[in-house]
Amino acid sequence: MERPRFSNHLEAIKFICKDFWSELFKKQIDNLKTNHRGTFVLQDIRFCWLTRMSIDQSPENAASEEPSIMADNKALQSMHLYFPCGIIRGALSNLGIPCAVSADISNLPACE
Repeated sequence: MERPRFSNHLEAIKFICKDFWSELFKKQIDNLKTNHRGTFVLQDIRFCWLTRMSIDQSPENAASEEPSIMADNKALQSMHLYFPCGIIRGALSNLGIPCAVSADISNLPACE
């Protein structure tokens, strides 16, 4: 079905959250937040590409783990989100919305 271009950015983001995300990941985005100034935060509580990834937060490992190792682990985890960020950026670009897309994974398997 052919759709007209979206009249504003919020409509395009809602399309990404409902229709586009559902086609890619078989579920809708769990939460959409905006500051009404052009910044949108899409949250997927159980992002399927991160559900099998974990962080060892046991007390004995948390105290002994070096900061450099923790930084390396965080970098490896964020690499799993480069591709979905690119997909969102490409979709919005094709809808005529130039943007920057980034991801935050402070609580696995959730991402923002």
